[in-house]
Amino acid sequence: MTTITMIGLAVLVLLAAAVLFVLLKKNSGERSLFKSHQEAKSVVDQARSEADRLINDAQGKARQKLSSVDAEFERQTQDRKRKLTEQERRLVHKEETLDRKTQGVDRRDRELINKERKIDQKLKDIEQEEEKVSSLVKEQMTELERVSGLSQEEAKSQIIRKIEDEARLESVQVVRRIEEDTRSRSRQLAAEIISGAIQRSAAEHVVESTVSVVDLPSEDMKGRIIGREGRNIRALEMATGVDIIVDDTPEAVILSSFDPIRREAARLAIQRLVLDGRIHPARIEEVVENVKAELEESIRQEGESAAYDLRVQNVHPELIKHLGKLRYRTSYGQNVLQHSKEVAFLSAAMALELGLNTQVALRAGLLHDIGKAVDKDVEGTHTELSVELCRKYGENEAVIQAIASHHRDIDFPSIEAVLVQSADTLSAARPGARRELLETYIKRLEKLETLAKSFEGVAKAYALQAGREIRIMVDAGKIADDRAALIAKDIATKIKNELDYPGQIKVTVIREMRAVEYAR
Repeated sequence: MTTITMIGLAVLVLLAAAVLFVLLKKNSGERSLFKSHQEAKSVVDQARSEADRLINDAQGKARQKLSSVDAEFERQTQDRKRKLTEQERRLVHKEETLDRKTQGVDRRDRELINKERKIDQKLKDIEQEEEKVSSLVKEQMTELERVSGLSQEEAKSQIIRKIEDEARLESVQVVRRIEEDTRSRSRQLAAEIISGAIQRSAAEHVVESTVSVVDLPSEDMKGRIIGREGRNIRALEMATGVDIIVDDTPEAVILSSFDPIRREAARLAIQRLVLDGRIHPARIEEVVENVKAELEESIRQEGESAAYDLRVQNVHPELIKHLGKLRYRTSYGQNVLQHSKEVAFLSAAMALELGLNTQVALRAGLLHDIGKAVDKDVEGTHTELSVELCRKYGENEAVIQAIASHHRDIDFPSIEAVLVQSADTLSAARPGARRELLETYIKRLEKLETLAKSFEGVAKAYALQAGREIRIMVDAGKIADDRAALIAKDIATKIKNELDYPGQIKVTVIREMRAVEYAR
């Protein structure tokens, strides 16, 4: 309708234009009036034909659009009819299914009702039978009581007592038999486990010595080691704390010290000085310091090697370092690191045979004597120090408790702890494993050095000549010359009063003043 309206407006506009054109031309004259009428008529005819064409086009488009709308409506109507039909079909199917289920439920209800009736009848029959049985039992019990002359309670008591006595006797016999079998088998099993663990351990036992021999390339080297007026050998002994013996042994000098680390440092230092050829006090001090630093690294490598050999992982670096120090410690002549490795192996082997925690046994066995690496410097037993170190560096509590109980200072917290204690005893009790004389000797020398260091102003103290001499270096800034003589006398008096020793002990106090300048 909008298109038709627009067409009508166009026609009116054209008519108005034509009328206006005619009016404007009216004054042109009578001759042009007819022509104007003709032109106006022509314009009106054209406008009418154009309006008819536009109206026809608009009506055609309207009919076409109406046709498409009718088709879309018809399609939607069909879709809705189809969906409604499908829903109706599903509803009919559900109704049929519900009808079948309802019929089944009704049938089951009827069956259950019938079963309940039958059960009720059976229960009634059972109750009647029970009443008959009860009456028969009462009659029999009455007859039994009359024949036996005992009441029911008395008969029960006698029977129960007899059964209890027989059961008690049989249980005692069974327990004894089990105990005997268990004791016999446990002895045999324990012997097999321990013997197997010992056979698999191939540890060697070498008696530790308190002396080391350093080979020399020639006899002339002895004189160079001694130096002019003995200054080189005195510098070596002061720097290392080791007694150096130059005797008639061909092409060799002997190093004597109860401390294996000092002895090893002195041995390496002398070997390096011999190879270098420059032997004088300044060079001796430099070489000894270098050797001590290298020995520290060697100690760390020894600890790592021990942990690697036993496949023990995640050990704190400080514990590794202390393990390496055990390489140079002895207990009654037995090397402590070798002893610790053997205890770890024996503990793990027995734990494996018994199905226990092998890692706890292995770590506790390896670290059970770790406190001996620091017991010279810290107060406390080596067990207490071992527990303190392991707890400080994050070891497992089960490992710490096993270490704490390996000398029975506390009750055994676990079977693994018992195995560690047993392995420790086995390792120490082997023939040739330990020698008490060496341990006693070392402890005596340690006490001698500790006593000397207790005096104020003492910087270093070394026990030499198998404990027959102690050399003491004092701080020149704190002790004067006259005071050094008094310290020597005081130390000798204290040794005499507090220590037991054979023969006599020579006390030597050394005070040295050094002035150092550099020329640049």
